[in-house]
Amino acid sequence: MKVDMEKMVSLCKRRGFIFQSSEIYGGLSSCWDYGPLGVELKRNIKEAWWRAMVQEREDIVGLDSSILMHPKTWVASGHVDGFADPMVDCKECRQRWRADDTKDGRCPDCGGELTEPRMFNLMFKTFFGPVEDETATVYLRPETAQGIFVNFASVMNTARKKLPFGIAQIGKAFRNEITTGNFIFRSREFEMMEIEFFVKPDTADAWLNYWLEERFNWYTKLGIKGENLRLRQHAKDELAHYARSCYDIEYLFPMGWAELEGIAHRGDFDLAQHTQFSGKDLSYFDPDSNERYLPYVIEPSAGVDRSALAFLLDAYDEEPDKDEIRVVLRLHPDLAPIKVAILPLSRNESLIPMARDVYADLRKCFVTQFDDAQSIGRRYRRQDEIGTPFSVTIDFQSLEDNQVTIRERDSMKQIRVPRYIGELKRTLEAKLSGEPLDVLPPGGSYWLGFEG
Repeated sequence: MKVDMEKMVSLCKRRGFIFQSSEIYGGLSSCWDYGPLGVELKRNIKEAWWRAMVQEREDIVGLDSSILMHPKTWVASGHVDGFADPMVDCKECRQRWRADDTKDGRCPDCGGELTEPRMFNLMFKTFFGPVEDETATVYLRPETAQGIFVNFASVMNTARKKLPFGIAQIGKAFRNEITTGNFIFRSREFEMMEIEFFVKPDTADAWLNYWLEERFNWYTKLGIKGENLRLRQHAKDELAHYARSCYDIEYLFPMGWAELEGIAHRGDFDLAQHTQFSGKDLSYFDPDSNERYLPYVIEPSAGVDRSALAFLLDAYDEEPDKDEIRVVLRLHPDLAPIKVAILPLSRNESLIPMARDVYADLRKCFVTQFDDAQSIGRRYRRQDEIGTPFSVTIDFQSLEDNQVTIRERDSMKQIRVPRYIGELKRTLEAKLSGEPLDVLPPGGSYWLGFEG
């Protein structure tokens, strides 16, 4: 089902995914803090990306470059002169807008008259050291890509890689956006997952097509519905100054189709610019063709925050449940903040010791939550709403047969299995990896049926 942004913002605040930054002081516009569940979701997204892009491949290595870089970096990249948006102000309400958000020529808030557009550089400036003058000006990076380009030669030599190979990085970037909004979709501080993939020039188009398919499939493998994703090629007049070609993977957000990830053919622009401005040779000697050249670059660049929003929106579901609505986040198990919930049937003092023992064993293996507040039905609903794939219930029968009940979030099916850590851990690992719940482990009981 489609969910509006207001409902998602409410769920995220109520359940501890995302809070407004500095809320006790009235908040800071377009800045967000990830709560206990949100930080786990975000960490899982980054780990899933890193595993697929670096760990499981032979041709990509990692990097973590500094947020602060030599200011010449941003001159060479074109950001100092060209990283700007046209900005207009409303003469009536003083609201500031990007010019392309006011295409009818009037203020979207009050309908007032607008000023003429003027260019506004999106980089945040600060000062390096104790003296605050122009010679000490540095910038918070507006992208993570340049940290990869300036380290290209060092990584290539130390990692002993031949083309084609890539460098991956996850990190914060900062843009002083004129117009923000739509929750975490556009903010001034955000996190990126980027690859710069260096290739022989005559293979660049083939590699662009490869990465379009590879990155599109990454989202669908992690649960996003194919009908909510599409590829859109940039028109010539919207290409960035460095791009020879670019595609967006777009997601159908509540406000419409919008960019989730960009995949750009950057040519040799960046390495050529840094060669010129630094005086360092960043060319590559190809032992197969016995020639030296500047590699071309294909860049898949995804936003962590936008990905988190898309995964949350796509997982959200509501279904009738007796006299109320059951809210379920059908998150892929790899992304779910809590993998397993431990739920004693009640707070009866005879159940709590075994439940605590199971919790102590499982939390060494999975991100696990112990919950004994309210009725078991209410606790199941709470775990459904935060996306927990499996709940383990300890009841009075458990005290007699040393078995526990595993309940599945999506189907609400239940099975009973031995409570001992070896068997229980292996069973949960298999189910989290996609094995159907009613495939019983050795020693398990027959499928009990559905909840209730």
